[in-house]
Amino acid sequence: MLGKTAGGLFWMFRFLERSENTARMLDAGFHIALTRSTAAENEWSSVVAATGVTDAYRAKYDQFTASNVIDFLLRDKSNSSSVWSVIEGARNNARMVRTALTREVWEATNECWITLKDLLAQPVSQRDLPEVLATIRQQSALVRGALHGTMLRNDIFNFARLGTFLERADNTARILDVKYYVLLPSASFIGSSLDNVQWESILRSVSAQRAFRWLNPGEINPISIAEFIILDRRLPRSLTFCYAKIVDNLGYLADDYGLRLQSHEMATPILDRLKSSTINSIVDEGLHEFITAFIQDNMALGSQIEQDYRFIG
Repeated sequence: MLGKTAGGLFWMFRFLERSENTARMLDAGFHIALTRSTAAENEWSSVVAATGVTDAYRAKYDQFTASNVIDFLLRDKSNSSSVWSVIEGARNNARMVRTALTREVWEATNECWITLKDLLAQPVSQRDLPEVLATIRQQSALVRGALHGTMLRNDIFNFARLGTFLERADNTARILDVKYYVLLPSASFIGSSLDNVQWESILRSVSAQRAFRWLNPGEINPISIAEFIILDRRLPRSLTFCYAKIVDNLGYLADDYGLRLQSHEMATPILDRLKSSTINSIVDEGLHEFITAFIQDNMALGSQIEQDYRFIG
């Protein structure tokens, strides 16, 4: 496969995943802001921080208000990570690799773009926000469903999945880091009502609230939640689950091409570290330090995949 095609597939699905992740973060922030109006600005600032666009936001706005954050993350074309921008990017990449996609995947992507373009044509009010966010998540899921239901499990599929899981792992790690270590920097907060509210918001951000309660009935326990989101191999948005899929898809590419590259050698140790870690060893090391190292390793792996498969040039 041409590197340009591989890169188009990789970034098409990174962008689609990013649109859904942004919607999930906004949903969590919206619900926390509703229940804790006195700390609403802190919550909205944490949503911006988790999406990694604080500097760009501050260049445009002085305060973290609901209307400004919602508009910046959903509609602002100057924000390269806004839902509008990434859906445009996903559709442009899909057009570039259209011959590599089934008709169903292309049509689902195009329909996603048309639907969200119309939906975000006007500013979104707080009253309409839950419905808009649900539509964003649904449209992303429809494209993913078309991929799973109609695509051959070949290199096209593998590059699409690599984009999905690298983006998802990055998002989950950033949510953990921002939500806990930025908003709860002191051990004195642990066990407080603020602590429980923030951990509930983390679960909501990764759509794991119900799954966690199924497996852990009873009181919210921050250590158990961190363990679930980092290490549980059954949770589709956990770090370990994402890296198991990344290693699998890189392995399939190695088999297809008969060649192991530097990215393969980088991914396996990351998964091995996750598998060999316990939540106690992570806490002893420092959750912030562990997550920071993970984010850096994940970014480095993404760059290495681009180099190995010649996405550019």
